[in-house]
Amino acid sequence: MTGAAPLSVAGVEKRFGGIAALSGVTFAIDAPGVYGLIGPNGAGKTTLFDVIAGETAPDAGRVSLGGEDVTARAPHARAARGIARTFQECRILPEASCLENLLFTAQPKSLAAAVLQSLTRAPGVDAHRVDEARSLLALVNLERYTHEPAASLSFGQRRLLEIVAAFLARPRLLLLDEPAAGVNPALLETLHHAIRTMHSQSGGVFLIVEHNMEFIMSLAGEIIVMHQGAVLERGSPEAVQASPRVLEAYLG
Repeated sequence: MTGAAPLSVAGVEKRFGGIAALSGVTFAIDAPGVYGLIGPNGAGKTTLFDVIAGETAPDAGRVSLGGEDVTARAPHARAARGIARTFQECRILPEASCLENLLFTAQPKSLAAAVLQSLTRAPGVDAHRVDEARSLLALVNLERYTHEPAASLSFGQRRLLEIVAAFLARPRLLLLDEPAAGVNPALLETLHHAIRTMHSQSGGVFLIVEHNMEFIMSLAGEIIVMHQGAVLERGSPEAVQASPRVLEAYLG
């Protein structure tokens, strides 16, 4: 749909027993860019990612991608429509090579393809995709590990591998869940540069959950703040950092 917001979340609610993880979350991202999603522990950030990606069904509300309501769509169907994500626990294939990790992640996300992947993990991609994968490994300084098993990487390097693997399919919406967590300062600079470079290549929406405030404030053009399962504040990094409501949520 021309002119439709790349991502729209409307009135999303989710309860786990007696706990309200999401309480009417509503916001729209109307233009490509790098967006930060922050908030104190327990604010509902990862649950919201799970709802957007289709891994958790909301109790109420709607998620739309490019004007299409995807609330009832399965995760593989949303992936086929341009959603990709990473996870806090860094999901890679440790015994596969770094190149194989990228090629496997970039395969078609139809249900049939997903079943085939789980049985064979055969890349089955063309030379152009291989070249793209190699370029992304070089972007995060992993080219020397191209044919080495991912298990040989440090934790921070595995995080970088997972991020570039998620990007290889050129998603319209890339969800990064705490990409800086566990990454040492030297690799943080590589990560920062890689995210900026990938976004400049894709022109899509990068939505990033992050607790490292220095990292996300220097990276995102706009920040969405969650507190107690709802959107508390939204604005530029400077405006958010100066907001009394945000300061109270973090310090009070």
